[in-house]
Amino acid sequence: MACADSEVDLWMIPLTALNMTVRKKLGLYLNPRNTVAADWMAVAEVMGFSYLEIKNYESSKNATLGILEDWQARSHDASVGKLLFILMEEPVERKDIVEDLRPLIDEDVRKYCEHLRKKKAEPPLQVPEVDSCVPRTTERLGITLDDDPEGSPELFDAFICYCQSDIEFVHEMIRELEQTEYKLKLCVFDRNVLPGSCVWTITSELIEKRCKRMVVVISDEYLDSDACDFQTKFALSLCPGARSKRLIPVVYKSMAKPFPSILRFLTVCDYTRPCTQAWFWVRLARALSLP
Repeated sequence: MACADSEVDLWMIPLTALNMTVRKKLGLYLNPRNTVAADWMAVAEVMGFSYLEIKNYESSKNATLGILEDWQARSHDASVGKLLFILMEEPVERKDIVEDLRPLIDEDVRKYCEHLRKKKAEPPLQVPEVDSCVPRTTERLGITLDDDPEGSPELFDAFICYCQSDIEFVHEMIRELEQTEYKLKLCVFDRNVLPGSCVWTITSELIEKRCKRMVVVISDEYLDSDACDFQTKFALSLCPGARSKRLIPVVYKSMAKPFPSILRFLTVCDYTRPCTQAWFWVRLARALSLP
């Protein structure tokens, strides 16, 4: 087990356990181009990034943060233990970083394990008033990256309904809600869902059975998306009594088109108002953390 009571196996702890504080501090050590000690480029090379990919990161504001996020997304074995191994062993050999940041890393891992224990102690996710009445088939057993086809299905705090033009905001949402002290688990279709299954079947399974809530990223492009329209209407159709808790509309940029009337009865989390931006992530995280 990754989080056994006696000792934690860091090689089994995913990189998502590290919050933004640790990642930014890593950047303070690795971002400066250093002729004496290895920098982020050496780390990226060991992680498997190509020469052209590394060259593209040079224009990033925080190259270390970028390679950590992309390594986490593309590599199934991106773990805290492997990151520490890369930093300590040749050719990087930055034991100074590990020594300085180890207390913060251990604290993040402790919080991650505590979050897992609380999740396991919770009763299984159920919405007894609602059932799509579709028989559960093998197609629905192995649909996400961390699904165990012979065990329990992977569950999430929220399904993110978005269109492709809003993917940058979805990345920000991942950073603010998953990689901070909130430790929420988001279902992002392009990241979490395995290819090869019927889109509509899998989407309905995730929204109804796997996710406690759904965050709807509202934009002008959202209004023209058939997939977003299906996801929203499906979630609204599940149970009248569950509507207010299941759907959370989010507006992150100004719109030229009118707000969708089907969602007007719900409280909106608005990122476009400068006077309330400081409260935006706290409110959204708190709403997604409710039982």
